[in-house]
Amino acid sequence: MRDSAFFEPGYTDERDTTEVPGGVRLQKVLAQAGVASRRACEEMIGAGRVTVNGQIVRRFGAKVDPAAQVIHVDGKRIPTAPDLVYYALNKPIGVVSTMEDPQGRPCLADYVQELAPRLFHVGRLDTETEGLLLLTNDGELANRLTHPSYGVQKKYWAKVPGPIPRDLGRRLREGIELEDGLARADSFSIVQEHGQQALVEVVLHEGRKHIVRRMLEESGHRVIDLARIEFGPVKLGRTKAGTLRALSLKEVGELYAAVKM
Repeated sequence: MRDSAFFEPGYTDERDTTEVPGGVRLQKVLAQAGVASRRACEEMIGAGRVTVNGQIVRRFGAKVDPAAQVIHVDGKRIPTAPDLVYYALNKPIGVVSTMEDPQGRPCLADYVQELAPRLFHVGRLDTETEGLLLLTNDGELANRLTHPSYGVQKKYWAKVPGPIPRDLGRRLREGIELEDGLARADSFSIVQEHGQQALVEVVLHEGRKHIVRRMLEESGHRVIDLARIEFGPVKLGRTKAGTLRALSLKEVGELYAAVKM
């Protein structure tokens, strides 16, 4: 029979291999990451809701290295490295998705130059496309989010001339043949139709250049305006054009989960 003491808050598991001499107390790391108050974090630890490098840690005084160890609460990874940052930008039309532009056009550096150095933009948006762009200095996360094998979906709204034929969604899901190969939408829907214009929603996980514009135009629908409104679990929401905001702890955890980190 298992020792019932193992399941009591504060029990010290001698098999614990996560302890880092000279590290930071686990409840302090969680509180600083914004999980909850230090007292509430202690209760989470005692309840066995916290893992370090995949191992449940129940000791209130456990010391960890937040920059080197992976910490989960209730199965979701918590960003604990103090130098990692995560932002969402509503990129305006006319802004180039690079950190510098030799032609002197507006670029991403105009919005993030006062923030952490060496920020990565997670994928790109065409200069004439507006909407959600993620920026971070977490290189591993950025690489996974843009790798097609993880299938992270992006949602776009496009304004096109109407009316929309009933078979357009089927055609986009089955695939549109482009000059660089077949491109398929994960889903398609009509948001609204008014007069000779329509607003349509396209969801896909590909990241090829101009992919949404090319798919719609090849199917006979010239794109008037295009905006990305979601990237995986992160939504543009009411973020105004040209506005940058820090991602919430929940959003970062969901991004980690989306790419199995």
